[in-house]
Amino acid sequence: MLDKQIQRFILYLRVERNASTHTLRAYNHDLAGFAAFVRERYPSTDLSTHSRLVVRDYLSELHQTARQRATLLRPIAVLRAFYKFLLREGEINQNPFAGIPLPKKEKKLPRFLSEQEMVVLLDAPLKHGAGNLRDAALLELLYSSGIRIQELCQLNVEDLDLLGGMVRVFGKGSRERLVPFGQTAEQRLRDYISSRPASMRQRYPLFLNHNGSRLTDRGARMIVSKWVINAALRQKISPHAFRHSFATHLLNRGCDLRSVQEMLGHRNLATTQNYTHVTTDHLRKVYEKAHPRA
Repeated sequence: MLDKQIQRFILYLRVERNASTHTLRAYNHDLAGFAAFVRERYPSTDLSTHSRLVVRDYLSELHQTARQRATLLRPIAVLRAFYKFLLREGEINQNPFAGIPLPKKEKKLPRFLSEQEMVVLLDAPLKHGAGNLRDAALLELLYSSGIRIQELCQLNVEDLDLLGGMVRVFGKGSRERLVPFGQTAEQRLRDYISSRPASMRQRYPLFLNHNGSRLTDRGARMIVSKWVINAALRQKISPHAFRHSFATHLLNRGCDLRSVQEMLGHRNLATTQNYTHVTTDHLRKVYEKAHPRA
């Protein structure tokens, strides 16, 4: 019964919500863990009438086993979405999460590079020879557009508008958006594409590995790590730090929040507002320099 409900929920996410493969995999994993828990602890329980008891017990189990709050929050969010689906489908009579206190998400400021650090990192590939044109273009586009590493690896050459300085991106849930990129990124991309065989300059994956196939997420992350180490920057700079740096630097230079939200592809403005906390230090310095009574 529970396994079939989970299958219907996953089908709903894939067909009606157009969830990404990564999301479906994560939801499947978390709900499989919940199903295993139910089979072990409540093999004969009717979830339609006793789901509140099951949920409370499962949350207690998660609290005991989770090492970090982030690893605790996702399975809870998945389970809440699952029960919301069951409630809407009429398979349960009430929301088992009603009245249950849930842990709040820990607010962490996003990691980002300063503008000076970013310049050092972006210049590193070309300082080590023309053979690094692909890596130079990859790093520059990541920072210039703020797109996710998965989005970058999915790009094809025809997704680029080099004359207009725009790239067509398919984000989470296959939502399409157009994102601008700068002149330096344009030149790096032109140099990289021109270095490829003529037959591979159009209608091909934009970033290729050494075998001529599409570069994977893992491969792109290895490229980022390689040049972070080479540039002698702080360790643990992930590709997502480029995205954080992109948003932070735009806001510091006066870009409005709505425009940053559109470029990042955030559905909710509150997600983008995380970056306003980062920029308060910048605002304070501007205030101290400009206000006569500061």
